[in-house]
Amino acid sequence: MKGLLSFKHGVHPPENKDITAGIASRRFPFPDEIILPLSQHIGTPAKALVQPGDRVERGDAIAEAAGYISSAVHATASGTVKSIELWPHPNGDMVPSIRIDVDPNSTQMQRPRIIPRWQDVKDEDLSKEIAKAGIVGLGGAAFPSHVKLTPPKDQPIELLLINGCECEPYLTSDHRTMLEYPERVYLGIRIALKALGISRAVIGIEANKMDAVEVMRKAAPDDLDVTVLPLQVKYPQGAEKMLIKAVMGREVPSGALPSAIGAMVQNVATAANVATVFETGQPLIERIITVTGRGIRKPGNWLIPFGTKLRDVVKHCGGLTEDAAEIIFGGPMMGLGQANLDVPILKATGGILILSRDECKRQDILPCIRCGKCLDACPVFLNPQLLGILAKAERYEEMASEAHLSDCMLCGCCSYVCPSNIPLSQLFAASRAQLRKLATP
Repeated sequence: MKGLLSFKHGVHPPENKDITAGIASRRFPFPDEIILPLSQHIGTPAKALVQPGDRVERGDAIAEAAGYISSAVHATASGTVKSIELWPHPNGDMVPSIRIDVDPNSTQMQRPRIIPRWQDVKDEDLSKEIAKAGIVGLGGAAFPSHVKLTPPKDQPIELLLINGCECEPYLTSDHRTMLEYPERVYLGIRIALKALGISRAVIGIEANKMDAVEVMRKAAPDDLDVTVLPLQVKYPQGAEKMLIKAVMGREVPSGALPSAIGAMVQNVATAANVATVFETGQPLIERIITVTGRGIRKPGNWLIPFGTKLRDVVKHCGGLTEDAAEIIFGGPMMGLGQANLDVPILKATGGILILSRDECKRQDILPCIRCGKCLDACPVFLNPQLLGILAKAERYEEMASEAHLSDCMLCGCCSYVCPSNIPLSQLFAASRAQLRKLATP
């Protein structure tokens, strides 16, 4: 790893990617029922366009964006709308969701759609086509992509950074995307460059995926100014701010977006799905998802329609092992634990991790010993020790005003290194929720 670009601080958790890294993606069978929450993205929930009893075809728009920072939702399988009701969400809430009874006799081929030639679309209109397709960032945050592609005019973008790091342990969906669909990733890059009005891109890939580095270099078009850059293996190298720091040597100011320093970051899976929109007319209705861990009998990488229930995924993957103990949407560092097998797969679901009992033993939380390990691990140079003390004292305003809670990425580095097993990242997430409640009139 010596000589490879990276950032300061961070941690090195066990990778555990060997479970699925070598397994090619396969199409997941369509379930009997699809559940599509109107909130699958950062921003305002979408507004339903259908009613119970309506017939929908795969790829049809069933909910429209309800604001600028919002995203459309499309039917991921052909069938009949059963209801629009509150349904368990992976974040623990009950949210309005569209239930679709999947037609068992349908071929699940999407109906023909008029596809504009991206070369003929005006630069400023490309983001509108991407918005229609419901494209959001697939790196975890699910931020509507059309917003990113229209940065403020006083913050021009200099460089498009494509994130192929996939630094979360266990997850390999981005890895498989690069190995299996490199040409699609490059087409997505072309379209994003045109929308931004720039010509240069860098693809950052952690050095534990050198096969992906080789594939992406080999597939690089001669007429495209793009560099494939291996990066040091370190968590959270795939975080937006950390990737920018490693590649550009620039630091995103507190409270600012990457556009403030001339950067725009897009995940490799997002780029591939942008290409799919203009290649086939298919909106964002599915993605490669890693199902992994020692608690599932048949790990793998699957192309799963959004809205598929967790229980259907578990069943198709052979079921849980006898010592399965915890199910997480995402990776072990930033993922969300699940308590209900009826929660649906969302646009932001990059992986499903099932841990065994030995992998998630409960440990006693001990008093802080002021060792400073959390300070040495924090990639954004906060003081997690101080934030933890303030959180336990419920001094939330001080956390925001004096300890810069808003800059915390909730990456979990502090929790990972804490010898006292203090769940610092979880405390910070709960503190943010309390601050939102205090701010609500």
